[in-house]
Amino acid sequence: MYQENFDEEFIGDIDAVVENYVNVGEIYEGEMVGEEELIMQAHSGAQSIPEQVRKFLGHLYRNMTNGNVNDLIYNYENQFVRLSDKYYAKTSWPEPQYVAALVGDDGLFLTLYRELYYRHIYSRLHPSLETRFRSFENYCDLFNYILNSDGPIDLELPSQWLWDIVDEFIYQFQSFCTHRSRVAKRAPEEIALLKENPQVWNTYSVLNVLYSLIQKSNINQQLLVSRQGGDVIEAAGPFGVRPLYKMLGYFSIIGLVRVHCMLGDYTLALQTLENIELGNNRALFTRVTACHVTVYYYVGFAYLMMGRYADAIQTFAHILTFVSRTKQYQQRSLHFDAVNKKADQMYALLAVAISLSPVRVDENIHTHLREAYGDQQHKIQRGGEEAIDVLSELFLFSCPKFIMPNPPNYDDLEAASNIVEPQSYQLKTFLREARLQLVVPTLRSFLKLYTTMGLDRLSTFLDMDPAELRNQLIVYKQRCRQIKCTSGSDLLMGEPVATTDLDFALQEDMIFIAESRVGRRYADWFIRNTNKIQDLIGNLETRQKTFIANASKPKEEEQPVVAAA
Repeated sequence: MYQENFDEEFIGDIDAVVENYVNVGEIYEGEMVGEEELIMQAHSGAQSIPEQVRKFLGHLYRNMTNGNVNDLIYNYENQFVRLSDKYYAKTSWPEPQYVAALVGDDGLFLTLYRELYYRHIYSRLHPSLETRFRSFENYCDLFNYILNSDGPIDLELPSQWLWDIVDEFIYQFQSFCTHRSRVAKRAPEEIALLKENPQVWNTYSVLNVLYSLIQKSNINQQLLVSRQGGDVIEAAGPFGVRPLYKMLGYFSIIGLVRVHCMLGDYTLALQTLENIELGNNRALFTRVTACHVTVYYYVGFAYLMMGRYADAIQTFAHILTFVSRTKQYQQRSLHFDAVNKKADQMYALLAVAISLSPVRVDENIHTHLREAYGDQQHKIQRGGEEAIDVLSELFLFSCPKFIMPNPPNYDDLEAASNIVEPQSYQLKTFLREARLQLVVPTLRSFLKLYTTMGLDRLSTFLDMDPAELRNQLIVYKQRCRQIKCTSGSDLLMGEPVATTDLDFALQEDMIFIAESRVGRRYADWFIRNTNKIQDLIGNLETRQKTFIANASKPKEEEQPVVAAA
């Protein structure tokens, strides 16, 4: 869709992103203020910043200037979050012009600070249209500086921060697309401003940035050489050897997967990951938990929309097992809540996929699904309109936020207001495929009870015409064979495999059924539950000892009193 001729048209300097951009300062600028008065305001504003925040900004600036990445990790992942909760829970951080007086007006630092400043507004407050414009302008300044410098810039940032820059860039793009599409809620002044600046948060601009970061870092060449063997440093080039460019390029690949899914191009989303092996536990995306979860979420969702339910189930089950096992270590993580929310969405998608294509999953995953979505799965398996309603509910809860790639027609607001929402269009696409798949759980629930069965008898059970039932059985046969990925790198390729443990043959009016049973792993079950009982007994013994110790203390204290009497 976008990739075929992108190298020729999109790659290169991204000055075009802001070439005709009307500076938002010119739009919202009030009366001109004298230079001396501006300096006085900046110093006055700097003095109004709490002392603890000023110290933090000073430490952040020094660590960034000196390249102290380990200290930056603490500044970014701990101090920034703690200070945000303490001082700026319901307000924005200090204005960048006030911070400039504290850091010697350092341009690069202020650009990165503005990125944090606007991100905080998006997270805690409601960004205005002016804020959305200014944030886009700041991202353009940042990426122009990184991409268009004569040589690699001297800057090192933690991987978590670099991922958050790319992730937030795409989130604000999605948020702006949703904001501009709701023309009925926009004031005339906002509509006029949106109409005058169609290139702000333009799809072309966002794709341009992501592809340019990938190209500048030579990250695809690095990944290919790393897998096939060769000199990775030579493949990386002068920019790609720097961690800043390498990680930004790598995270941009993951970002492209997200953008293509938001646009509804699932094939291109999976094709983007052709040089990344999901099953590799040492892959770069595993360094950042939020990135790790994100890539599996969008890959699994792409498989679901392509009707490859077996691959979707395998993808979701893998990452949910990882999240479950590492949950206790992630409680103080910067993105703990976001990861848990994404995990809840993936559980819903997994419930949908398993209901449409029943297979066995890990015991812990199965237990959680039964507790959280047991009723919904039962309704889906019964079929009918009730199943469609449940599928719609789960899909809308767990799907990505889709976008329209082009702005609405601001000259015809009535027509723009009546455009079908991308969310509704993708839901309709999903349900069209799901309706055909619903025959699988319904027929399977009857067929698994028999080894041979007459067609007339089954049609009586289902209250269905025998001719129609014959067609349904053919559909079932076809739906029980899916393309399943067989290699770790090429997510699109695969082989047709049977996705159910139940098969049948239809000879005239007789159905011959064969079920391949997989023996349960009783050893794993006993080991897991034995450990649970041992932990429970240990907790009870600890509580008993504590209770006895506390109960004996007052008696020991009363003895001296009695003796004294």
